[in-house]
Amino acid sequence: MICPQCSDSETKVIDSRLQLEGQSVRRRRKCEKCEFRFTTHEKIVHQIPPLVKADGRRETFNKEKVLKGLKKACQKTDISSSQIDDVVESLEGMLRDYPAKEVPSKLIGEYVTEKLRQLDPVAYVRFASFYWNFNDIEGFVTSLKNNEIEVSTRT
Repeated sequence: MICPQCSDSETKVIDSRLQLEGQSVRRRRKCEKCEFRFTTHEKIVHQIPPLVKADGRRETFNKEKVLKGLKKACQKTDISSSQIDDVVESLEGMLRDYPAKEVPSKLIGEYVTEKLRQLDPVAYVRFASFYWNFNDIEGFVTSLKNNEIEVSTRT
């Protein structure tokens, strides 16, 4: 490992600790030349099958894209960052275990929608409003009612 301070390649591992139930290793290192100490992380890179979009395009899974959508849907709710991370981690696990060589992107939206439905009705409705892509409010309200979400309308 190259030292980030002096760029020397002679570094020594001082301490190693398993993290994330053995899926990651945190290492403290020391440069032999300048004695600078730094931390590195190693983790297993899991292969997730490519996603097939509704229009037939293939795309690689983008964890950041999912996180961004979740954070937007969960703004000003009681859902913690830890709960959001748990949803993304469980989604990644489901995708890694997916039996086919390609994953329909629709599956991701359905999975996240269901997880949010269990966590918070407001976050669920926010995410669903983007995911379901409605043209008008009547279709949105009808879908919410069909999915057993209590809807009150103001007049």
